[in-house]
Amino acid sequence: MRGFGLSVLAIATLLAGSAAAGPLENLERERAGLLAILLDPALDPDTRQARVEPALRRLVDLERLVLRDTRSASDSDALARRAFANYDLTFLVHASVEQGLNPLDLWLDRLGLSSGQLMTARVGRR
Repeated sequence: MRGFGLSVLAIATLLAGSAAAGPLENLERERAGLLAILLDPALDPDTRQARVEPALRRLVDLERLVLRDTRSASDSDALARRAFANYDLTFLVHASVEQGLNPLDLWLDRLGLSSGQLMTARVGRR
């Protein structure tokens, strides 16, 4: 019975294949992680800052990688077209440095929100 289980596991592993994420997908995932940290109400300011610093460094590296990758820039799929059309949202850290804003403030601004609006908003159901 043990041999059968190992055989099934081996076959499942071989058939599963590997899912390879490209640089744009990795950039999207890291940016979402950074925004989740920045918007997490359960974090105190010191913990948030400790988590944001390494996330920003990773995001800067990924943004540079995508900007220098000629395959990403010339890619014709929808993700690549949308990413380069929305430069400020895709390359959040670079755009925030260029405009002298906090990444969260830039992101909120591009979505038509402000920090003040979020602070005065009430949590509730619609």
